[in-house]
Amino acid sequence: MLRLEMVNQWLAGLFPGRPHSIEPASADASFRRYYRVTLDDGTTRIVMDAPPEHEDCRPFVRVAGLLHDAGVHAPDILAQDLERGLLLLSDLGSTLYIDALNETNAGDLFRDALDALVKWQLASRPDALPPYDEALLRRELGLFPEWYVARHLGTPLSEKQRATLEHMEVLLLRNVLAQPCVFVHRDYMPRNLMVCEDNPGVLDFQDAVYGPITYDVVSLFRDAFISWEEERIIDWAVRYWEKARRAGLPVDADFGDFYRNFEWMGLQRHLKVLGIFARLNYRDGKPKYLADTLRFLGYVRHVATRYAQLAPLARLLDELENRAPAVGYTF
Repeated sequence: MLRLEMVNQWLAGLFPGRPHSIEPASADASFRRYYRVTLDDGTTRIVMDAPPEHEDCRPFVRVAGLLHDAGVHAPDILAQDLERGLLLLSDLGSTLYIDALNETNAGDLFRDALDALVKWQLASRPDALPPYDEALLRRELGLFPEWYVARHLGTPLSEKQRATLEHMEVLLLRNVLAQPCVFVHRDYMPRNLMVCEDNPGVLDFQDAVYGPITYDVVSLFRDAFISWEEERIIDWAVRYWEKARRAGLPVDADFGDFYRNFEWMGLQRHLKVLGIFARLNYRDGKPKYLADTLRFLGYVRHVATRYAQLAPLARLLDELENRAPAVGYTF
């Protein structure tokens, strides 16, 4: 309540003498909160409340500028108080991709999302964002054994199992670190895209980095909260690959190679998210994310059983889940 009172006092200073109403707009997995402010003339704004002891608004401000420079539709920053963790943003509306997507409109909405992604990647330069380097990728992979396996499953890895997982991590990192680098939103998924006139509006970009070119496109199609048949994912991945090639982005010349890198990049992300969702439950008291762990386990199994080099990871999951090994690991 103290933060909300502070927000109202800040707004009174920004709009002296003008009454306003305020209501929750959304909340995310971090400590950030968003409020929709309606002014006396009916116009709306969004307040981002990011307690400075937990969050830093400066990356959000910096990345918003990069997105605008790239021609991508992100919120305008209308006022800021970085010391108190407050930003006043333009309002991109209230219709998220995740709420609007259906079998009929998915192709059109994802076409717009891919067009925006290509613009974002074309603006890339290595000195503008933190690198998505080996140290960061390893820290992310470490979330899976710490939070999903040890804490959620309650079965810490044996020495042999840890060696298996470490070998799988080496293979993934070798692939990921060999990919060309571009700007990476890092959560480019339907929950962070808005349906709006200049479609899409892009949100939740403060963790952007400079890293593997397949990261954002696999985030878009192998999402935490909605799943698609592989035939459609391949079709959309081809469309991205074709757009990227025409634009001169450094994707693989052969689509088969690109799709393999797409899947291996996704596997790194999926293992990370399994750890994050468990941590959100056990450390942060946010249990709703655990409901989607089965979706991510499905993603992991899908990739681990497709490539011979990753078959040990599929067998490790069998052991952890006390399942009979799958028959016929594919090559």
